[in-house]
Amino acid sequence: MVILFVTLAGHGHVTPTLAVVEELVRRGAEVRYATGSEHAEAVTGAGARWVELPALPEFRPVKANPIDEWFRHYFQAMAATYPVLLGHCRTDRPGLICYDGTNWPARLVARQLGLPAVRTLPHTASNEHHEVMDVDLDSYLGEDTARFAAEHGVELDPWSTVDAPEACSIVFLPQEFQPFGETFDDSFHFVGPVLGRRLDEEWEPRRTDLPLLYVSLGSIMSDARLYRACAEQFGDGRWQVAMTARDVGEMPENFDVRPWFPQPAVLGHADVFISHGGMNSTMEALHQGVPLVVVPQTPEQVANADRVAELGLGEHVTDHAGLRAAVERVAADGTIRRNLDRMRAAIGKSGGVDRAAGVVLSRAPRGA
Repeated sequence: MVILFVTLAGHGHVTPTLAVVEELVRRGAEVRYATGSEHAEAVTGAGARWVELPALPEFRPVKANPIDEWFRHYFQAMAATYPVLLGHCRTDRPGLICYDGTNWPARLVARQLGLPAVRTLPHTASNEHHEVMDVDLDSYLGEDTARFAAEHGVELDPWSTVDAPEACSIVFLPQEFQPFGETFDDSFHFVGPVLGRRLDEEWEPRRTDLPLLYVSLGSIMSDARLYRACAEQFGDGRWQVAMTARDVGEMPENFDVRPWFPQPAVLGHADVFISHGGMNSTMEALHQGVPLVVVPQTPEQVANADRVAELGLGEHVTDHAGLRAAVERVAADGTIRRNLDRMRAAIGKSGGVDRAAGVVLSRAPRGA
């Protein structure tokens, strides 16, 4: 049985699938994984055979609001993968395509070749009661999608580059976190976060006598103003700070700044997490029971931040000047602690990697 995973870029999109790949390989499936070179080592380490896709170009926004440029940047990168992916599947036909929901070329290839497909969602799912983001995509992508559809003879509109229905979807969060979760039918499988071997990674804080604040904005975005605000507000030595960042200049002595941390291991020691609100980071924090202070960067992350606040799992912060106060509030709030405990229990009941692998295998035709 040959299963082709397709996720071009973004650690928050690739990472949740790796434990599923490992489990499928353990169960005897042959897994190939189409992605950019940045993730080649990770997917081969999980047991898949790497299929090269054109890498996502570095995102260098020039406008004050990065989202004004992000959608076209990502669309153009996705468009470049379509002919490569189509050619690969025609030459080396898989039995099933398992694709990230934002990797719309994989959906088009599956439809064109008549292949069964499973969609993976590392963020909230959409239905008639909830949309993953409230953005006027026509203004960003209307001309691009029309041009692509005409050139390749496919159906594509702006919204379907972000969310399109699939017969089977695996959602990497518990149903209790999903807005209007009770309204989703059984084509949606809410399996919760799947961390796999990442839970075995090790990291120790420099000190054990101070609370630990972890700060990370994910693998794509950065915010020099936020990093500087953290330095100003937490440089008094009452917190130790682990910060994922590059090129931030001189920082206080109580800051440990690196371009990468083993995030689940750090969260295992953290008292509070200042995050951009990417769903992978949010789920890892909830899995480890860490309260969140969310400073979102994109519309999707704004929705995640609002959901965190709504469920009493942390705070949504828009003013960098209030970071210290927010961190100290969520660290001391007993109600937030009880809500985190309930969400951890929900995650434990969601099925995780075993359920996800079982769903994938249930969609693969016999003899594939």
